[in-house]
Amino acid sequence: MTSSNAYTLSDATRARFDREVAKYPYELRQSAVMACLAIVQQEEGYVSRAAEDAIAAHLGMAPIAVYEVTTFYNMYNQKPVGKFKLNVCANLPCQLRDGQKALDHLCSKLGIEQGGTTADGLFTVQKSECLGACADSPVMLVNDRQMCSFMTHDRLDELVDVLRAEAAKA
Repeated sequence: MTSSNAYTLSDATRARFDREVAKYPYELRQSAVMACLAIVQQEEGYVSRAAEDAIAAHLGMAPIAVYEVTTFYNMYNQKPVGKFKLNVCANLPCQLRDGQKALDHLCSKLGIEQGGTTADGLFTVQKSECLGACADSPVMLVNDRQMCSFMTHDRLDELVDVLRAEAAKA
């Protein structure tokens, strides 16, 4: 469905978009942009520039406006990521409670740099902005859904082991 230069909306994807667009008055159809981005990511695993352009055309908005949304939020992947995307908070409260050390430990354990994906395709580690759980810092988010708090080195090691075991079962 995607290539580096083209992205064609399937009839099924277009129908999903239209269900989201129908939630808004016609003149506010651009409000469905986040839902449309989520649909593409769910189907493709990430949102390419070509997919952003297709969303923009479908919603009648400038491609840069879609790109601004994609790049603002950590939940949209702009390139393929691992089965487990690990976002580690980089804001000040987490940093004051060893957030950078947690990020560095995770990258070291997995043998990748921040923003990288392991060779086996299991893990991508990213730095993220505030996750809204400052009292539980350092915190991280797994696959944009599961919040993990008080992430000491031991807890990070345990999490990686559990996720690896989960992947092996699948």
